[in-house]
Amino acid sequence: MIYPEPMDHFDRLPDSILLFIFNKIGDVKALGRCSVVSRRFNSLVPEVDNVLVRVDCVISDDESSPPSSSSSSGYSSDKSRHPISSLFRLVFSGLLKPFQSITQFISISPRRAASSSAAVVDGDDFEKNSVTHHSPTQVLKNFNEIKLLRIELPSGELGIDEGVLLKWRADFGSTLDNCIILGASSVIQPVTSTSGCSLPNTDGNGENDNGSIPDSFYTNGGLKLRVVWTISSLIAASARHYLLQPIIAEHKTLDSLVLTDADEQGVLCMNKDQLEELRVKPLSASSASKRTLVPALNMRLWYAAHLELPDGTVLKGATLVAIRPSEQPKKEVVGADGNWVGAAFKEPYGTAARMLVKRRTYCLEMNSF
Repeated sequence: MIYPEPMDHFDRLPDSILLFIFNKIGDVKALGRCSVVSRRFNSLVPEVDNVLVRVDCVISDDESSPPSSSSSSGYSSDKSRHPISSLFRLVFSGLLKPFQSITQFISISPRRAASSSAAVVDGDDFEKNSVTHHSPTQVLKNFNEIKLLRIELPSGELGIDEGVLLKWRADFGSTLDNCIILGASSVIQPVTSTSGCSLPNTDGNGENDNGSIPDSFYTNGGLKLRVVWTISSLIAASARHYLLQPIIAEHKTLDSLVLTDADEQGVLCMNKDQLEELRVKPLSASSASKRTLVPALNMRLWYAAHLELPDGTVLKGATLVAIRPSEQPKKEVVGADGNWVGAAFKEPYGTAARMLVKRRTYCLEMNSF
């Protein structure tokens, strides 16, 4: 007796349902594995419009350069951290094995490293040689309908000392639209009681300074450190923006692009209008390095020597900097337009930003660089 072949229930699902599932998956590695399941899956994966690319590691083009001294600047000398402006290649460990049998979907010719090239082999040998070097541009080039794209680096570019807080968010079009930077010299987490309840910190330093900056802030290096944080964050943001040009040019269906890192140290965002602006108005590149030129800036700074948040977290030397290009019309940071400050960071740091903008404001200017 001849029995009929069992029915594949996936064949009963319409393409729209499968695409909905693939969009929920998002991760480009998982989508690569899905694409080798069947010809149907292989034809649908390039139509996914919500994609996440996680970069496994970043390799500098100058591995032999000595790490910078940390001194007292609040920056770590961790050798594994390199400024993104010196990127040579992005490494996707084991990413391309699922794509080997579908070279029509993504080219798998490895990029050459500084002294050798990554080999692409078949079968079990591939497990031993599973590290290949591809940029997000290469990995994404045959996705045809991307609308929402998120790229995640393994860590932030700015190596800082343990306990120091430094977070930034920047919005770009063809150049910087705005940037918010939140920093603190130290973070004291709330004390948890045996019952699991958070207790307020009682270190006795909750002075009420009304937002005024003490004279010692200028003499003990506090202001200098904040300037270093600001410039470093802007350089990191402009370097990320520069690297996104090929992706933006190739994927004209993009509505939203986010380039962040696993540490959530920095987030670069571009919406549909900003993406289109970059396509029609080429960016100005810095002559010194591979990054977008930062325009002349107006900055507002808020400071609190001791900022206690509602959940009991205490920020020592809390500093918030709101940045916009000088050529933009001046807008209020608080009020109807001020939502971009509070919404820039996840909690509890969004609350910290909203608390800081209620304090005394200091205005600064910075030239283009």
